[in-house]
Amino acid sequence: MKPTALVAGNWKMNGLASSQAELEALGNYLSDGSAADCDVLICPPFTLIAAFASNAPTGVAIGAQDCHTNKSGAHTGDISAEMLSDAGASYVIVGHSERRADHGESSALVRDKANAVLAEGLKAIVCVGETEAERDAGKTLDVVLGQVAQSVPAGSIPENTVVAYEPVWAIGTGRTPTVADVAEVHTAIRGALVERFGDAGNGFRILYGGSVKPSNAAELMAADNVNGALVGGASLKASDFNGIIDAYRN
Repeated sequence: MKPTALVAGNWKMNGLASSQAELEALGNYLSDGSAADCDVLICPPFTLIAAFASNAPTGVAIGAQDCHTNKSGAHTGDISAEMLSDAGASYVIVGHSERRADHGESSALVRDKANAVLAEGLKAIVCVGETEAERDAGKTLDVVLGQVAQSVPAGSIPENTVVAYEPVWAIGTGRTPTVADVAEVHTAIRGALVERFGDAGNGFRILYGGSVKPSNAAELMAADNVNGALVGGASLKASDFNGIIDAYRN
């Protein structure tokens, strides 16, 4: 059975207390009678997680953008999955391309972070994706499937792990792969998950992330083995984000 889609908003390093208004506006869109056949998630910066979780509209889950591998300790500036759970988060993004690039995170570290997320009973969104140079060299599938193999924990099941494919060269650039490009990579990821986890591999949600916006969401979300979206900039405004959720409204 096809997994329920997930449309997740990654706010990155954006959002202040006043941004609660956008969360409320999203709730109004979702409660206006035109329900969408998908789960909805917002991952704000750490500073807003507790407030957002306390006031989340019906049908909107709250997540985090990263975590440390340890539960606690002398790790100044870091935050643990246990703390995120305590604040009300239900999902944690790990291995986003910006973490891999800006902080040198390896797939082994991403796997350890995902294991920490799962140990707290939270859901991990494990990100994978190739750079422009890797794509131009014809290494897309080698890179992406290697990251899937090394980043997704052995204890993953469809109920606790989501895979997000984000071609690095399409994030925030306005460039978007063709639907055929997206379908090719997602189908390869699906095959790798089935090979590793058996029939359960068919139940994992595989999200697409990379310049998703209202104008292209329906086309991208209809691609083979695409089970939702990981949305960056277009998730900051409720009206734009709702326009992407529209892809799952009849």
